[in-house]
Amino acid sequence: MAISRLNHAVLFVADLERSVAFYRGVLGFRRLPGGFTGAAFLQAPDSANDHDLGLFQSPRPSPTGVQGQVGLYHLAWEVRTLADLAQLRNRLAGAGALTGAGNHGSTKAVYAHDPDGIEFELCWLVPDDAVAEELAPGTPPTRALDIEAEIARYGADTQTGTRSDQQLWEQIFGRDWAHQ
Repeated sequence: MAISRLNHAVLFVADLERSVAFYRGVLGFRRLPGGFTGAAFLQAPDSANDHDLGLFQSPRPSPTGVQGQVGLYHLAWEVRTLADLAQLRNRLAGAGALTGAGNHGSTKAVYAHDPDGIEFELCWLVPDDAVAEELAPGTPPTRALDIEAEIARYGADTQTGTRSDQQLWEQIFGRDWAHQ
């Protein structure tokens, strides 16, 4: 038995329609028909999944949580290209939702929050054949992200490097890393 990836997320929100408007308007999610009172199911723009995000009206809406308290820190969604990441970074900045960006070697990411302060990440995965170079010994695990420089290096339309080589991390970290 093995888990391969997160399929969808479901969040309690303070104002259902406000949250639906944010995820649709800023990130391009589609609201799926059907559902039930007090809930909305959304599909990411390039997804074939039955739903990627469920939003439920909280029975006890409260002020935003304090960062670092026990609970969900953030969700991460993949984008197809660096051009998509750049475009979404600009849309998030325009919506006042962008909180940061980072170059994590094997991923390039921007961070934001939704209207309830729930944090999320949008990331582009470096192609498998470039990961070892990106994570070379002595390279900081997180550094500033320069999306334009990454586009110059990888190309604006290079597809995300969906991980297909399960031995990749063994090659980078050594044979015994998964057994520690």
